[in-house]
Amino acid sequence: MCSTESTSELDPSANLRVLIAEDETLIRLDLAETLTELGLVVVGAVGNGQLAVDAARALLPDVVLMDVSMPIRDGISAAQEIIGTGIAPVVLLSAFSQNDLVTSAAEAGTFGYLVKPFTGVEVRAALVLAHARWHQLVDLNRELTRLRTRNAASGVVDRAKAVLQESGMSEEEAFAVLRKSAMDRRLTIAEAAAKIVG
Repeated sequence: MCSTESTSELDPSANLRVLIAEDETLIRLDLAETLTELGLVVVGAVGNGQLAVDAARALLPDVVLMDVSMPIRDGISAAQEIIGTGIAPVVLLSAFSQNDLVTSAAEAGTFGYLVKPFTGVEVRAALVLAHARWHQLVDLNRELTRLRTRNAASGVVDRAKAVLQESGMSEEEAFAVLRKSAMDRRLTIAEAAAKIVG
């Protein structure tokens, strides 16, 4: 069966840009090679948590794959900074599955936790899922900001209408005054209302 869809539309990992942070050189090189063979783009590979933060800021990867235990700065605190500043989601790797580590990873906001040994396919699936969840979170935060802004604007308009109604106008008349003021000054109704309230 023929399809006109491109590879990137069929494969959610196509062109997915990954930053690897792993202090063991052989594992780091093996991960980079495996992910490249699986169709992901490795944009960087570093050996400690601080370098991971610096590289994430500079390279802006789609997702970061990071070991928990690294020198200079551990993976959990590095992940917390990368996620907290809105750079990218982080999937953590570890040879350990203790509850306290998993809890710390969750509290840092990480998007996945893989226990070694794992297969390349498992890593790829975790990265694709983390990337998808990250975009859902970004979209939700954007919508939340929009709703908060709209609610704040609505509150200002209501306060301005109340001020105008105190001078004897009806609610419809007050809104008409607001609308005319906004059009005359080339403002939004909320901006015109803020001038009245202010």
